[in-house]
Order: sequence, then C-alpha cells, then structure tokens
Amino acid sequence: MTKVGFYHLTRTSAAEALPQLLSRTLASHNKAAVWCSSKPFLEMLDKALWAVFTPTWLPHGKAGILRPDLQPIWLTTEDDVPNAAKFLFLLENRNCTETTPFERIFDLFDGHDEDAVAAARIRWKTLKDAGHELAYWQQQDKGWKQMR
Repeated sequence: MTKVGFYHLTRTSAAEALPQLLSRTLASHNKAAVWCSSKPFLEMLDKALWAVFTPTWLPHGKAGILRPDLQPIWLTTEDDVPNAAKFLFLLENRNCTETTPFERIFDLFDGHDEDAVAAARIRWKTLKDAGHELAYWQQQDKGWKQMR
C-alpha cells in the first residue's frame, strides 16, 4: 500500500512549504510529480521553484519540454507522470484515484481554507477505507509535527 502524508499548512502557502519537501525527495534519490489544479498556480510554482537555491536547487519540468522522462520533478495539471516518479505531491485539493504507481503521496492543504480542510478530510477517509498507511503532519513555527 502507498504511504500517504497529509500536510496541514498553517503558516505558509504550499508554494513556500513545497521546496523543502522536494529537496528531501531529491536527496533520497527519488523523483517527484507535482499535480496542481490550475494553470496559473502551476505557472507561479514553476517560477518559484526556479528561484529556490536553499536548501537546494530544484530542477524541474512541465508540459512542452523535451525529454520529460529525465526531469527529477514534474509539474502538471494533468494526471501524468512521464518521469516515472514514485513520490506524488498533491496541491490545490487534487485527488489521486490510482495510487498504485506511487510509494508515497504528499497531500498539502491550506489549513485556513475551510473548504480545503473539509476536502482533505474526505480524501483521508477514502484512503483510510482503501487500507493505505496514513500520517497527519501539522505545520509548526519551525518545521512539521506528526500528529497521528
């Protein structure tokens, strides 16, 4: 079963929290796919990731580039994973109905948005009922704290 972590954002946006999680992914020699719901958010995230140098540079690609299979991080509004990533990051309340290809899924949701919290609860229940190993992380003043 796929390990799924729910990341409850309470002090930063997903775009601000994502670089550290992606850095850890690359440091563990894994590739990542990042699924967004909207093209404007994907474009903003693309620009933001190119500007990150701390903790590490985050090379990535999106639709329209050559050799998407070679990208360590793939950004998309679709359900595609051309880089064969085993780590999936879900942003903007995205769902993943086919979890089998992934070792880990990171579901980042905005704790200040009641609709996002409610949607995350539904995703949690669905994945729990399917037998996945779930973890709940809440953003703290410094880093993350596992709550369950």
